[in-house]
Amino acid sequence: MKTPVSTENAPKAQGPYSQAVRAGGLLFVAGQIPLDPLTGDLVGGDVVAQARRVLDNIGAVLKAGDLSFADVVRTTVFLADMNDFAAMNEVYGTYFPPPYPARATVQVARLPRDVRIEIDAIAAY
Repeated sequence: MKTPVSTENAPKAQGPYSQAVRAGGLLFVAGQIPLDPLTGDLVGGDVVAQARRVLDNIGAVLKAGDLSFADVVRTTVFLADMNDFAAMNEVYGTYFPPPYPARATVQVARLPRDVRIEIDAIAAY
């Protein structure tokens, strides 16, 4: 059985998907891009500003599922430019406590709305 999880403190789904889905003791958080949930506007600037907004959005969805960054077991980071890795990694490390989740980081040809970063997450109850 799967149950959707959503919050107004993160951007609304922009298509036929849920902000997150709870299934089998896990919460699967959809990929988040740097959208301001209040205005729907993209957060501009460098990957640092965009990564903070993305992680704040993930944090809001986790909270809606009664979880936190400490419960995250796996993430995938999608970067428009792998040269942003060090800056992203520095921001990322301020959100997750040890033990850190498993992670894959990949450079992609293009991200929605031409943002610099997207992150998805899986958390365990």
